[in-house]
Amino acid sequence: MPDRSDRTRLIAPATRRGSGRRPVSPPVERASTLLNDDPAAMRDEGPGPVYGIEDLTAARELRAALAGLEGAADARLVPSGLAAVTVPLTTLLRPGDEVLATDALYGPTRRFLNRHLKARGVSSAFHAPDASPDDILAAVTPRTRLLLIESPASLTFEVVDLPALAAACRARGVLTVMDNTWAAGLAFRPLAHGVDVSVQAVTKYVGGHSDLLMGSIAAADPAVGRRIAETIEDLGWRVSPDDAWLALRGIRTLPLRYAEQARSALAVAGWLQGRAEVAQVLYPALPGAPGHDLWRRDYTGAASIFGVVMNGGSEAAAHALMSALELFGLGYSWGGFESLITHETGQLPFRRSPPSLPGELLRVHIGLEDPADLIADLERGLAAWRAAS
Repeated sequence: MPDRSDRTRLIAPATRRGSGRRPVSPPVERASTLLNDDPAAMRDEGPGPVYGIEDLTAARELRAALAGLEGAADARLVPSGLAAVTVPLTTLLRPGDEVLATDALYGPTRRFLNRHLKARGVSSAFHAPDASPDDILAAVTPRTRLLLIESPASLTFEVVDLPALAAACRARGVLTVMDNTWAAGLAFRPLAHGVDVSVQAVTKYVGGHSDLLMGSIAAADPAVGRRIAETIEDLGWRVSPDDAWLALRGIRTLPLRYAEQARSALAVAGWLQGRAEVAQVLYPALPGAPGHDLWRRDYTGAASIFGVVMNGGSEAAAHALMSALELFGLGYSWGGFESLITHETGQLPFRRSPPSLPGELLRVHIGLEDPADLIADLERGLAAWRAAS
């Protein structure tokens, strides 16, 4: 097999020969019942599914594309990005175990740890988002079974030394699960750096159009992957054939969208960093930002989402800024074609040790609009901020 780029590898399967005349993309197969010609073959463990809860053609092709990105034998699909995190935790943790995670953890994941797993005898501990590998390992106890990694972390975008951390955890028998949505399987490949399980929200960059919910799970060890697949089977979870088709369509253009949005994000982030209203831009791809050196060493690209710490201000000023914008949608999620902005100061008190920031925290996602137009829009927003401060 030639050594091809991601751009080529994600498209080449659509044009492969040997299957006769056919559409570029597989048909959408909506089916619960699958019929057989032979009664003896109805329960065969053959190459095709026996019931509609199993993955049909579009989902199988999407799994193959994601597995190729992740460097895994297979990738499993679940109905949301959150499920991509919770399924491995459900599979790999037992009563009496402990999970260690960053204090900057994605809010719904923290809720799952504190509400669902705690009620089932699994405890949680949290390390500082900017902790060194040695500091994180110092928090490992005899009960620590799994390290849950977000890098960059949610909202404040801290980066950890993944290769060192994964190697040290493996030496101690601690499993590692990484939420890799920020890198989309493109800019960083956790399994190649020693992580046991890589998950991502297909909802974000793979889908790319803010019109579906899905998650993916890839494991370095096929035995672990089979255990995860059994959990999905036992829970009765599947993705819809329409959503699988949409995600398969999205993944074909993923590298181009991801790179273009990153270029625009860097331009906008750099402009914001030079503004007097802004105390700091939290974006590892921005020179001088926290985590930039680790990002430059380990990553080949960047997401188009970052944090903006304002110089002082208030909730009213943040809302005035957001209300003045015309091109930024007021909505959660990211990775789609559209730019978005949210006010996130209220999320910080949920942490064990909230960061001390000099002002309000905004989260900005840059879409495919012209960055010059987005900067002009943000200029209007900053004028509204000054008037309300």
